[in-house]
Amino acid sequence: MVDKSSRLDAVFHALADPTRRAMLHDLGQQPRTVGELAAPFDISLAGASKHIQVLERAGLIQREVQGRVHLCRIDARPLHAGAEWIRHYERFWNRKLDALEALLKAEDAARPAAKPARKPRTPRRKP
Repeated sequence: MVDKSSRLDAVFHALADPTRRAMLHDLGQQPRTVGELAAPFDISLAGASKHIQVLERAGLIQREVQGRVHLCRIDARPLHAGAEWIRHYERFWNRKLDALEALLKAEDAARPAAKPARKPRTPRRKP
């Protein structure tokens, strides 16, 4: 359980940063070099490499070294565990909200029918 939990922690940690999410989005289009991943941001290649290392530790990207060029590819499989974790809580809250809805409907049905509101009386005019 600890190994599975630590992998999930690494995925959520990687996704917590907007720069890394944007990098993953770019990699979803096509493989990119570290320089291409760094280009849209005001960060150095070393800074981009640190973000990429976080994504690698989470298993979200694979880096292939071709001479001096580091080519990164997305590996979305670890996202499945995060989606499963979110779906668990989605089902949990849907059950809770369904139960609340049933309770409110039962309360409404048990309440006596409200009397129709009376029309306000119009004042009589003096002749």
